[in-house]
This record gives sequence, C-alpha cells and structure tokens, in this order.
Amino acid sequence: MHADDRRGRWGTSAAIGSGVLATLVVLAIIAPLLAPSGATQDVVATRFLAPLTRDAHGLYHLFGTDRLGRDVLSRLLFGARISLAVGGLTMAISLVLGVAVGAGAAFAPPRLSTLLLGLTDFALGVPRVVLLLLLAALWPPSAVQVVIVLGVTGWMPIARLVYGETRSQLGRPYVDGAAALGANRRRILWRHILPHAAPPVLAAVTLGVGNAITLEAGLSFLGLGVQPPAASWGSLIASGRDTVVNAPWVGLAPGIALVLVVVSCTLIADGVQEHS
Repeated sequence: MHADDRRGRWGTSAAIGSGVLATLVVLAIIAPLLAPSGATQDVVATRFLAPLTRDAHGLYHLFGTDRLGRDVLSRLLFGARISLAVGGLTMAISLVLGVAVGAGAAFAPPRLSTLLLGLTDFALGVPRVVLLLLLAALWPPSAVQVVIVLGVTGWMPIARLVYGETRSQLGRPYVDGAAALGANRRRILWRHILPHAAPPVLAAVTLGVGNAITLEAGLSFLGLGVQPPAASWGSLIASGRDTVVNAPWVGLAPGIALVLVVVSCTLIADGVQEHS
C-alpha cells in the first residue's frame, strides 16, 4: 500500500471517529431537549417495555424502559454527559500533570530528572482500583472522586512520552538555532519543542479518553463511581446485568454507546499518529 493511500485511509477513519465522537458530545449537551423524560423518572406501571413501543400515556420509548419504568434513551443521553465529562476532565488533569513532569524531567538537572522519572515509575505501580476502594471507604463515591483519582493516576504514560519526545527534540538543529537567537529555555519548550511533540501526545490523550470512560464504566458497575439515581453508562450497564435475559436492551444500549466512544477514540488516535 502506498503512503498516500495509507494516509487517505487513516484520514477517513479519523474523520469517522471524530464525527461519531462529536455527535455523541452534541447529543449529551442537548440531552434535555431530546430525552423523552428525565433521567430519574420513576413510573413502575411502564417497567420493562420493549424498544420501539409506546406506553399507556402515549410516550414513545425508542430503547425501551428499565425495571422502574425509566426511559432507557433518556438515561443514556443524560448518562453520556457524566461519562464523557469524566473522560474529558480526567485526561485534562493527566495532560497537565504529564506535560509538567515530562518536560520538567527533560530540562531539569540530572538529579532532579532522576527524581521525577522515579516518581513516575512509582506512580505507575499504584493500582487505581485499590486507591478507589480506599477512598470509597473514607468518603462516599462520586463522579468528582472518580475524575480526581483517574486524573492523578493516569498522567504517567503521558509524562514518559513527553520526556522521550522532548529529549529527542533537544538534539535537533532548530533548538540550537533558537538558543543562538537568544530564546530562553521556556520559550524553546513552549514555542518549538512541545508543538513538534504534540501529535504523539494528542494520540495518547485521545486513547486515554476512551480508556478513562471505560474505567469509569467499570468503577460505576462495581459501585465505586457515579451513584444512583444519577446515570452514567457504567451504572446503566450495571442496572441491566440482572435483566440480561428478560430485558437485554437495558444494558445493551449503554454498552453499544461505550463501544462507539472507544472505537472513535482509537480511530482518531490512529489518524493523528499516521499523519504526524
């Protein structure tokens, strides 16, 4: 396969991934306008209605209802707000910490650089789930807690990537040229090195968003994340685990949405890496 054909293929894949992810974000933002009912509606008389049916009040349920008569589509849209926000905020925290530690280690004196890299390796060995279990024992689990824990335990791969890319760029002639023209280290870092290192970092961040959403879903499934009656995709999947035989649509809809986000993030990351 020629390079141009490969670029075109990955460009199309990245465009598809971006389109799907952007569509899900827009749907999450305008959820109150699209949702047939609220995320916490409780109408027991309409429980376990199949998809594409109407209830006794004439309300159409595209994805059916759950055990409490709540519209699955409504909860899916409102859950998208929490799940996508958790993924985005988590990676924003990880990006800030990762860039700060990685770039600092690349520019710091040898001892400080070794200390920062050692801190990164130590943080890589801290299991997230154990930390969340500890925090859940001290405070009630919440979306804010999930964002903070996933953010402060997910910056290490980005730090390692930024460190490697920065060290690689420091040996390039343009860095010496910028220094000869009087640019200080901070200007060289922000105006020259980090823009050149951005594509692989952005690819890692995009993949991290999908990973963070998956982790949030897993934690909510275990009861360590978003707590009912608030809706997230993980809690929706958890609510459908006991009805997988008689009402599979309850957990299937959020599961498909989760897969779409992860695949979209993967396509975007592949496209960014291929065009870098």
